[in-house]
Amino acid sequence: MKLKVGVVGLGRGRVYLDRFSEQARAEVVAVCDMDRSRLAAADCPTDASRYTHYEEFLKHDLDIAVICTEMPQHAEHTIAALEDGKHVLCEVPAAYTLSECEAIVHAVKKTGLKYMLAENCCYSDMHQAWKAQIDAGELGKIIYAEAEYIHDCRGLMRREDGTLTWRAKMPPIQYCTHSLGPLLFLMGDRCVAATGLNTGSNIAPDLGAIDLEVGLFQMESGAVVKILCGFSIERHPAFHWYVIYGTNGALESKRQYKERDSGYFRGIVPDREMTPFTSDDSGHGIAESRIVDGFVESILNDTKPPIDVYESMDYTAPGICAHLSAEREGAVVPVPDYR
Repeated sequence: MKLKVGVVGLGRGRVYLDRFSEQARAEVVAVCDMDRSRLAAADCPTDASRYTHYEEFLKHDLDIAVICTEMPQHAEHTIAALEDGKHVLCEVPAAYTLSECEAIVHAVKKTGLKYMLAENCCYSDMHQAWKAQIDAGELGKIIYAEAEYIHDCRGLMRREDGTLTWRAKMPPIQYCTHSLGPLLFLMGDRCVAATGLNTGSNIAPDLGAIDLEVGLFQMESGAVVKILCGFSIERHPAFHWYVIYGTNGALESKRQYKERDSGYFRGIVPDREMTPFTSDDSGHGIAESRIVDGFVESILNDTKPPIDVYESMDYTAPGICAHLSAEREGAVVPVPDYR
């Protein structure tokens, strides 16, 4: 049996078009994009149907809808696909508001269909290797972690006609899943409270884009996590950075491409050579293949998706809460548990 897959949004969606085309147990039968030039250029099977309207796309006979549309549309498109009988793989973050998080969870429970968040950073070779070390107890009890995602996206914040894209309006900390997701994956934990602050719009006031936004999170276990995100900031190259502290040591990723990941564990030589990592720094390619394989497996075997709807909201809702906190001058905001 081959699962019939449709991909909507052929900017970011091109990588999933490729990964599902490589999957032996799935086939891409439909694609959708409002941009006719991207639709025409899509490298998909010759017999795949092409749509410019999402409503028409959903009428196609599909098992899986892959949502790669603009961030503010994720919840609307996800719920419509679930209500139309499709399993959903959705790009990050899952939703833009807390009410949308709740609505997605309700739709999954109501329909009984599978939902997975496509958080590719959890599937990098580095995080997979770290997970094995943490699960083996090498770090001991995890007590603190940090992550940063800095990427100057100002060139993507204005369209050719001068109007602003969603990236200009997006609070940076609400795009924290590439940072928070892997830490929660490693820690097996969830956020219960959030505090946030931001720097305002100093670098791109013409766009109204916030320079930098930071979130500080209290974890269910008692651990503390700090996340910094910035998408209109003068720093190059773009990077992801992670550090995680346990009672027995620490793991830290590189900040620049020529550096190496490092680690220290009690009773082991400091800065010992870490497991070599072969995937590229963005995590694209092999990470998405792992996402696709895991999601297909969960559907065919009727098992829990690797990042199910509850974990998806664990990755998404804290960033929303941190921005709500920043709007309230750093007041503590509880993070909902949608279970």
